[in-house]
Amino acid sequence: MNFYIIIPAHNEEDSIALTLESLVSQTHLPKRIVVVNDNSTDNTQNIIQKFTNSYQFLTLVNINSSDKHLPGAKIINAFYKGYETLDKDYDIICKFDADLIFPNNYLEQLAKHFHNNKNLGMAAGFCYIKKNDDWILENLTRKDHIRGALKAYRKTCFEDIGKLKKSIGWDTVDELLAKYYNWTITTDESLHVKHLKPTGLSYNKNSKYSQGEAFYKMRYGITLTILTALKMALKKRSLSVFNNYLKGYYKANRSNIKHIVSEDEGKFIRKLRWNGIFEKLKSN
Repeated sequence: MNFYIIIPAHNEEDSIALTLESLVSQTHLPKRIVVVNDNSTDNTQNIIQKFTNSYQFLTLVNINSSDKHLPGAKIINAFYKGYETLDKDYDIICKFDADLIFPNNYLEQLAKHFHNNKNLGMAAGFCYIKKNDDWILENLTRKDHIRGALKAYRKTCFEDIGKLKKSIGWDTVDELLAKYYNWTITTDESLHVKHLKPTGLSYNKNSKYSQGEAFYKMRYGITLTILTALKMALKKRSLSVFNNYLKGYYKANRSNIKHIVSEDEGKFIRKLRWNGIFEKLKSN
């Protein structure tokens, strides 16, 4: 099973070598790895270049975009710069972050999942962060959700969902659209991936409204947006989180920003989300 991996990287000199070392040491080696060095001003490029000199399946692409670290379009634009350099001879396409350390059986285990379930569209392990001397689960979302840091897609699923959206919310809408097209998703709790930089740690402050914008673009509607914003505010114990989500939503609404899903897809997404809420209420 051919794995193609694309890694956007911006000023990752402290972690990129660890990430690449873990990938070139896999028991199931990837066929291609492309690292997209996006406007780094540190030693990231030189570190990547050393790996490309040693591994023929690893290549470097240099691009220049904004030097701000923002979620969403910047990352996906970098992803596509790498994707454009690849042929179509892949079974699984991966978008990985540049601050991860993978267990050496990671790709082998994913290959088994994809091989055993022909309807499996997406699969991943879990991110762990270091706290004191222990590595603990980075528990930000439901366990059935695949984190944006370590996405892996079957080729046909990737094509069905229209590939990755160049927008905030890309790493949520991909799963929702996969379900819309009748693909299944799996997460493997045995695969512990070390996440060296906790999510959002280096995001620019201008990204604080981005999640509300994403809800608008995915056609959540205001009621679902309020409920989700309230849930996250309670989880993070921050009223500002709630306010920022709603401000982001209304700002996108006023600006009439283009949605990233069709009306039918939006209807499916809202139904899926409401069903999830009702099921959780029943179980409590």
